[in-house]
Amino acid sequence: MNGQVRFDNTWGSVPSAERRNRVLRNTYWLLTLTLLPTVAGAWLGLSTGITRNLGGFTGLLVFLGGMMAFQFAIYRLRNSSAGVAVLMAFTFFMGVMLSRLLGMVLGMSNGTTIVMSAFVSTAGVFAVMATLASVIKRDLSGMGRWLFAGMIAVLLAGVVGMFMGSSALMLAVTVLSTVIFSLYMLYDLKNIIDGGETNYIMATTGLYISIFAVFQNLLALFGLAGNSD
Repeated sequence: MNGQVRFDNTWGSVPSAERRNRVLRNTYWLLTLTLLPTVAGAWLGLSTGITRNLGGFTGLLVFLGGMMAFQFAIYRLRNSSAGVAVLMAFTFFMGVMLSRLLGMVLGMSNGTTIVMSAFVSTAGVFAVMATLASVIKRDLSGMGRWLFAGMIAVLLAGVVGMFMGSSALMLAVTVLSTVIFSLYMLYDLKNIIDGGETNYIMATTGLYISIFAVFQNLLALFGLAGNSD
């Protein structure tokens, strides 16, 4: 899944260190840009309530189906500017899907505080992982398969939890998911720094999904804590 975005024929002559820095810099800029369609999608979802009835298994199917379709399209278009447009559409979709949880949290008396706390905490997690990725010298490429296995296990446990109606299991799944996707940030950032990922569209997509997942999970955890007060 490591391709190169080429808009001219001089890319191959760029020194590897400069290439990695450019990929990382472009990834950070594009990642910042994804906030705009995400916020727009969340605003649309909150305003129209189009996700109000997308709960439980149906909501999970729509969410996962949309994610897979968009990721396939992004991968196919990763070497062209069209890939950026599809990525923006993907982040808009993710914002819309997030609006149901946001609406539930914002409906609480301290909802705005909870949302801001989740946002700041997610930014803090990203800052910590970015710092670790820049100072760790060890190769972390082998961590990917363990994180993927953990993600699949958490997803299956989440489905079981929904059918069982077990709040304890869902809480455990949320906590474990937060840890796994936080580590995914570290893994993806280290992969960029080490030159393993040379396509900033794919790099941005991976980081965005991890950041989105951490924010969503923290929002749910803080919401549960706030609701129990």
